[in-house]
Amino acid sequence: MDISSAGLPASVALLGTGPMGAPIARNIIASGVPLTLWNRTAHKADAIAGGRVAASPAEAASEVVLTVLPDLPDVERLLVGAEGLLAGWKAAGIGHPVLVIHGTVSPVAVAAFAAECQRDHGVTVVDAPLSGGTIGAEEGRLSTMVGGPRHVVEQLEPLFRLYSATVAWFGGTGAGSTVKACNQIVVAATVTALSEAMALAAASGLDLEQVQSVLAGGLANSEVLRQKGQRWIDADFEGGGSAKNQLKDLGFITELATQAGLTLPVAGSLLAAFQAMVSAGRGDLDHTGIYLGIRG
Repeated sequence: MDISSAGLPASVALLGTGPMGAPIARNIIASGVPLTLWNRTAHKADAIAGGRVAASPAEAASEVVLTVLPDLPDVERLLVGAEGLLAGWKAAGIGHPVLVIHGTVSPVAVAAFAAECQRDHGVTVVDAPLSGGTIGAEEGRLSTMVGGPRHVVEQLEPLFRLYSATVAWFGGTGAGSTVKACNQIVVAATVTALSEAMALAAASGLDLEQVQSVLAGGLANSEVLRQKGQRWIDADFEGGGSAKNQLKDLGFITELATQAGLTLPVAGSLLAAFQAMVSAGRGDLDHTGIYLGIRG
């Protein structure tokens, strides 16, 4: 990839301008980096000032393409056909593009996908899942867990730093997603533990805001409590990181644990709890909405 005098890739696109992608795009543009945008729902890309909006993934094809999409099949669909990235890279004469996957995907599947892309198309795939939520994205302080060829990741790090407070490389493609799986055990467990605590407090007639202030002053404090505490107080679970995506992530954790020969009792309990939440028709709610099932 060509590197500009600022140490950043000379040609960058971002595909997927949803709740995470949009603030990432705004941070990149605010840093003065020219950015091409594409989103399946075009008006979401149009709403981001300062970017060049492409009509198709092919038109967005750049030396570095960041994808901020829910799962790997969503990324795979962007590659094929006359309007896909592969056609766009070929038309633009980009022989060795880099495809960055910022979504949370299966570590096993993304490693296989990366090997196929490199072998068949000369595309380097870097998995770089994110932690920090939409607030972290807006504030430019995400944690980015990266897997891929080290020399490529080193070239990408100045770009990642435009929206990340922490960037850590862990190994080949798939390693970043493995770290994200570890992260998601803690996130899902914390969300569920706080939901149980809030349910117990509410059932006991306690003031949830006051209870949270005590939790925030001790070992029970967490980023989840800081970002999402008001949801339990207001009983507002619309939007945010969905329960169905949390369930997807827990499925990846089960896959990894099986491969490693491990039994993870907490992750197993979380999987069952979020399966019940999604089965109850609450999959589109924020994952803190698991509180509703606990309250009954």
